[in-house]
Formats: sequence, structure tokens, C-alpha cells
Amino acid sequence: MSLVEPVPGEPAAIADVERDADCRPERALVVADFHAGIEQALRAEGVSLDSRAAERRERLLSLVTRTDADRVLFLGDLMHAIGDPGGAERGEIEVLLERLEEREVAATLVKGNHDGAIESWADLDVTDGAGVRLGDVGFAHGHTWPAPEVLGSEVVCVGHEHPAVRLEDEVGGCRVERVWLRGSLAGAAFAEREGGVRAGAELVVFPAFNDLVGGTWVNVEGQEFLAPFLPEGLAEGQAYLLDGTRLGDYRSV
Repeated sequence: MSLVEPVPGEPAAIADVERDADCRPERALVVADFHAGIEQALRAEGVSLDSRAAERRERLLSLVTRTDADRVLFLGDLMHAIGDPGGAERGEIEVLLERLEEREVAATLVKGNHDGAIESWADLDVTDGAGVRLGDVGFAHGHTWPAPEVLGSEVVCVGHEHPAVRLEDEVGGCRVERVWLRGSLAGAAFAEREGGVRAGAELVVFPAFNDLVGGTWVNVEGQEFLAPFLPEGLAEGQAYLLDGTRLGDYRSV
């Protein structure tokens, strides 16, 4: 079994990690791109939406229960506002963290490009945006090059990209679905990075937890990836729907 296993039907995964110097194992629920308070930003752009903060919170908490997680690891962009968050966004995050604390579930944020100075007010562990390695699993948001220790992991997890595929039927109808991307970590793309990559390492690109954010349509010609190491850093990349359906090479879906 892989060190990182998606939760069937959900944009979340379980990772077996080691958290401290004693190498005690932990079961981490990993989600990327939570984007708390996004409705406030959308309203500023003229899109009228009621807050879905409670829905997001309960969905995450139900996953904590379902997976019996010891820790929630946010793979970047817990916040949506790049600067100081508004009251609603900050309140959403504070209530979520309080609910996790009540359950004695720890929280870690791998800092993303939207997370501003969240470490100055939010009560959770915050790592540098270049990421952190916990046991044999490395975590980075993906907006910048991962740290050498992350690239030395057996499995590297990143968010930021919000990968999705555009699917068409025989009569011209189409829909967009969030996907996982998984494949080998391509050493050539990281040849100039300190330490390079671990032989045989896997790269996992997480779908966005928040379904209101946009995405990179990875199977549409002309779409540009956001991460500086994609798509070159993903060799033989396979796309999977949230329900686990394997779509094959993401470029030919």
C-alpha cells in the first residue's frame, strides 16, 4: 500500500507520517487548497454566494472522524485572501481550528502563496512554503521549488495546481471534474536543485478541497501549469477521478 492513499470520493488523502524526533507514527488527513472565505472575494467580483464556511468545516470534520486521523495537514492555501483576511475568513479558520482542538486532532499548515502572515494569529503549526518532510513523505504547496529534504522523500505531495479535466460526451456536452495526478518524480526537472530527487520517488498532485476555486484543465491544449516544476517534474502522469477511476495519461484524457 502507498504511503499516501486518497480517501474514496473525496479530495483528501491519508498519509502515514512520522511527526517527532522519536519517529512516532501518525495518521495524517491531508487536504490542499481549502481557501477559507472565498465567497467574500467572489462577492467583491460581483458573484453573489452565501457563505459555505459551515459546510466546508463539517465536511472536513467528518473526514477526520471517517479516517480516524491524528492530524490534519493543510497542503497550502488554508486562507484565500493573500493579504490580511477579513473577519469572516479569519473567523472560519479560527472556529475550524477550535473544533479540531476539541477533538485532540493536531493541525499543520504547509504555507501557500495565499497564506500571508497566518502564523501570527492562527493556532497551528506552520511550515515554510518550501515544505516539510515527515518520515518518508514530503509536503510542499507547489508555488515554489520544494526544499531538498522534501525532494528526498519517497512520496512528494503538492497542491496549488487545482488539477481538473474537461470531459466531453458524444453529443457535445461537457463537464469539468477535479482529478488527482500521480506519477514518477522526474529527476531531470530537478537536476539543478540541491540533492536532486530520490530514485523511484512518486509525485502526487492534490485536487483542491474547495470546489469554488478555478483549476488547471490538464487535458486541454494551451493550459499552462502554475507550479514551476510542472509538467516537467511529473513523468508518466496518470489522472484519477475522486472516486478512484483511472483515466490514464492526463494529456490524452
